[in-house]
Amino acid sequence: MTLTTPATPAAALAVPEQLEVDFYGFQHQLTPVEQEAVGRVRDFMEREVRPLADDYWDRAECPVHLFKPFAELGSVGAAWEETAQFENSAVFRGWVGMELARVDSSFCTFIGVSSGLAMSSIGLGGSPEQRAQWLPPMARGDLIGAFGLTEPLSGSDTARGLRTTATRHGDTWVLNGAKRWIGNATFADVVVVWAKDTADDQVKGFIVRKGTPGFTATKIERKQSLRIVQNADITLENVEIAESDRLQGINGFKDLANVLRVTRDGVSWQALGTMIGAYEAAVRYTKEREQFGNPIASYQLVQDKLATSLGNITASLAMCVRLAQMQDEGAQRDQHAALAKAFVTTRMRETVALSREVCGGNGITLDTGVARYFADAEAVYTFEGTRDMNQLIVGRSITGHAAFV
Repeated sequence: MTLTTPATPAAALAVPEQLEVDFYGFQHQLTPVEQEAVGRVRDFMEREVRPLADDYWDRAECPVHLFKPFAELGSVGAAWEETAQFENSAVFRGWVGMELARVDSSFCTFIGVSSGLAMSSIGLGGSPEQRAQWLPPMARGDLIGAFGLTEPLSGSDTARGLRTTATRHGDTWVLNGAKRWIGNATFADVVVVWAKDTADDQVKGFIVRKGTPGFTATKIERKQSLRIVQNADITLENVEIAESDRLQGINGFKDLANVLRVTRDGVSWQALGTMIGAYEAAVRYTKEREQFGNPIASYQLVQDKLATSLGNITASLAMCVRLAQMQDEGAQRDQHAALAKAFVTTRMRETVALSREVCGGNGITLDTGVARYFADAEAVYTFEGTRDMNQLIVGRSITGHAAFV
């Protein structure tokens, strides 16, 4: 990326205070310009999202109206030359996702589906013309994206089991099939749909515009995790897509895997933010809650749980930072992203459980600020590859033997 950094002197930038949970000072890996941008995101999340997060989560509604104001901060599209507002690193982009999830993991998913999965599909798989057409309006918040890969009968076995088909007739492709768990799909302006070409049996990507005949998205109800995210079942019945809306750089599953490798990094940062949010809420609670005449924060067993949680956070942050640096160095491979996703989400699961535990019975209500993170962690633990699948990717790297089936 060759972009000009704003001329504002570093000393004049409003660098945010280091988070208390950043125990070893990883924030200093960011440049002053990046730190100032992180500060804008942190302020937005505290001022605009935190006050409404519990109510929207409780009602299972999405604050779509906040997408454009968030995009105006300049962090959406930071990875792409067409849309980045300043020179930035993968560490910065991951840190932004962490700041989102630290306040609300659902909001992080809502933003990440569009700015991560959808934009990365176009950024990595689109032609120069497609990148120029779609990335700038998505980065401005004028268009919201979605990513249609998972199917009712295909999740972990996507490489072999994708059932949605694409058949070419001249300059038009006809898509038929179904997708499931597609975030943002009920209101997205564009959905990147993945399908197998009936001619060569290779995976290809298509940009499906809102309102295209034959495309139907139905909200999945009764979710108990990431309730703000509007996941949908999608049906595709003879959906006609122009060849100009086929991602020109996607010619097989290996190209799709490049997208998933980058976005799997983002899930690790999201898991990190989720455990930080739960931990911070738990620390606040333990300082306020009194039992036996003292705040429960003064008791040894409580402090042990908090110290364990901080250790989980610190180890996960170190892994996320190094993984992002490897991405910038061009050294990251599938097994590196897989190890981080499996490790960090496992540590997240333990940390949110410990946070819930120190809050006692009150920890299951939204009022303590822990229950939402506790519930949302289950979805983050599962999507972008289950722990088992990511462990097997790492195991293949260690042994040279694939043990997927």
